[in-house]
Amino acid sequence: MGRPVFAEALLERVRQARAALEEALESEDAYSVAVAEDELDDAVRVARGLGVDVEEDQMETEEG
Repeated sequence: MGRPVFAEALLERVRQARAALEEALESEDAYSVAVAEDELDDAVRVARGLGVDVEEDQMETEEG
């Protein structure tokens, strides 16, 4: 069956935050990196707090 819609939305937030961090690192803009890191930390914290496994999703994304 798939993941609940809410869990998928949380995982999408984490994916977008990871992508934003990669982009910020490539641009070498310290402020953008700090903002992106904060967003990623927050997204991961919220997902984990609600029992969503963000590491499993990352492995699936890398394999897929």
